[in-house]
Amino acid sequence: MISTGDTLPDATLTQLGADGPEEVRISDKTNGRKVVIFAVPGAFTPTCHSAHVPSFMRTKDQFDAKGVDEIICVSVNDPFVMKAWGEATGATEAGLTMLGDASSEFTKAIGMDFDAPPAGLIARSKRYAMLVEDGKVVALNLEENQGACEISAGEGLLDVI
Repeated sequence: MISTGDTLPDATLTQLGADGPEEVRISDKTNGRKVVIFAVPGAFTPTCHSAHVPSFMRTKDQFDAKGVDEIICVSVNDPFVMKAWGEATGATEAGLTMLGDASSEFTKAIGMDFDAPPAGLIARSKRYAMLVEDGKVVALNLEENQGACEISAGEGLLDVI
């Protein structure tokens, strides 16, 4: 599992652009930049929808003030779902970047995948938030209970940076 001090693997995520799905390389988002990446078990799932995404919308100005270039939400969902979720929550309008990891490539590469069959969640991402500077993890808050959103919330990450 990835930890503080590690360099992120270069995986490809997707977003919905004007002409359809577009590939987004993690390295393009993180090289030479200060970025927050937070991940959720699933778009539109209760805690993710009502707590996690709103926490980063609330704290975006505070991250901006700390020199963060971009806040990225990652979920093991397709780019169509991520676009709809960004619109439904107001996250896109608030300036958050919503990226899909449909094949779990990034999530598995950093060791954050898990299964919860009773909830219908297979190969999903654990709930976490990290600060990445020039591709290196400088802070990582991993939620022990995937149904909780405390240390991985925007305020929780601000507390450690």
